[in-house]
Amino acid sequence: MRVLIAAGGTGGHIYPGIAIAKVISENEEDVQIKFVGTKKGMERIIVPKAGYHLETIRVKGFERKISMDTVRSLKELFMGMLDAKRLIENYNPDIVIGMGGYVCGPVLLLASRKKIPTMIHEQNAFPGATNKLLSRFVDKIAISFSEAKKYFGNENKVFLSGNPVRKEFFNSDRKEAREKLGFGEDDFVVVSSGGSLGAASINNAMLKLIKEREKGDRLKVVHITGKANYEDFMDSLREAGLDIGLDKNVRILEYCDKMHEVYACADLVVSRAGAMSVAELAAGRIPSILVPYPYATDNHQEYNARSITDEGGGILILDSDLKHDPEILKNTIYSLIEDPEKLSDMGLAASKKAMPEADIIFYREMKKMLETGDGN
Repeated sequence: MRVLIAAGGTGGHIYPGIAIAKVISENEEDVQIKFVGTKKGMERIIVPKAGYHLETIRVKGFERKISMDTVRSLKELFMGMLDAKRLIENYNPDIVIGMGGYVCGPVLLLASRKKIPTMIHEQNAFPGATNKLLSRFVDKIAISFSEAKKYFGNENKVFLSGNPVRKEFFNSDRKEAREKLGFGEDDFVVVSSGGSLGAASINNAMLKLIKEREKGDRLKVVHITGKANYEDFMDSLREAGLDIGLDKNVRILEYCDKMHEVYACADLVVSRAGAMSVAELAAGRIPSILVPYPYATDNHQEYNARSITDEGGGILILDSDLKHDPEILKNTIYSLIEDPEKLSDMGLAASKKAMPEADIIFYREMKKMLETGDGN
């Protein structure tokens, strides 16, 4: 079996694709798997590191407003269609899977025209424009949130798989994780992050919390600033007379590539609401305060957040509200410290959104489609 997986741009598209590639490899004796992406996205680093071959094509996203950049994007799309045509003809895949990103457009459209079986995976609660377009042509549509189903025209194509999450998020050892970071079992640990790029609103609110944290407080903090914001954040702490290097109660990181270990020690997480973040929180049964990125396309992060907060698995704070009043975060955290029963209920509600066999569900649907030749 020859499998072609299109995934590009961000880790939220690429890592689920790698999880699906792994489960296919584990269950198929004779299989070849290739990824296709662009030269500019994170896939150029992540995919080869995971041990898979990456092909690249030329493609660019469209601006919402008509401009000269739109003309350039159309030209790039045409070139991308030619690249995709060559790739598909040379590789001759038995199935093409789209995991998200602009690269999926030309690749999945070409595969569909050639009658090659096709599937797409939508990670967000509100589908992106590319997947909504592709949904008319592909054979099967996997969704991560049940709320996404209503946005696709042909619901017979749609199945709920969940978002594939690394097994470590389900199985991490809390005691071991706390020992690594020097936290005790009775400490209340808050982990906060604005993602790899950081988030100004979360950074400012956490800065205020750390500055005003009282000595002897059982609250412990692990805050991830984002690489671009780390030095400014540390300078602000030093200006306030705080030496975090000597404070065992606060850990400031610029980036973390072992989030499963950090999440394992958390009583509460403050985070953006990317699809992967929400899935990882559900996997770890972790209560959360979610601050959706306000400039995400179609505001999809707020849809992601509401899918879990509406069920009681977290608390939603809008970015605009947090910017206006950073005190909101501090007050919310301390109110939850004083209400362990609510925290426990939030963790349980979050866990009900977890789908530990998301990769297996996707694989079974793929196998069934290939064996029956029926996408519906």
